[in-house]
Amino acid sequence: MNDLFITIIGYTASVCMILGYMPQAIVTIKTRDTDGIALPTFCMLGLGSIFFVIQGLALGNWPLVITNVITTICSVIIFGIKIHNDRRKKK
Repeated sequence: MNDLFITIIGYTASVCMILGYMPQAIVTIKTRDTDGIALPTFCMLGLGSIFFVIQGLALGNWPLVITNVITTICSVIIFGIKIHNDRRKKK
């Protein structure tokens, strides 16, 4: 029973994290507005997601892996948009 409870908690946390992160990611991708994004903070969050993917794989913790693969993909996309916007503003 304890393992089932922990698994349910893990998947619930995954759903909450994805639902919390995705709306902002979608808005940023659609509008291309990255003025409010601090690049160093965003890079650290992206790196954290990558390390959580590695940890999840090592532990066989699929909620951790799934959640952080999704947030890593969104982070890479938004990072690319941010870099593109910042370079365009410098010209």
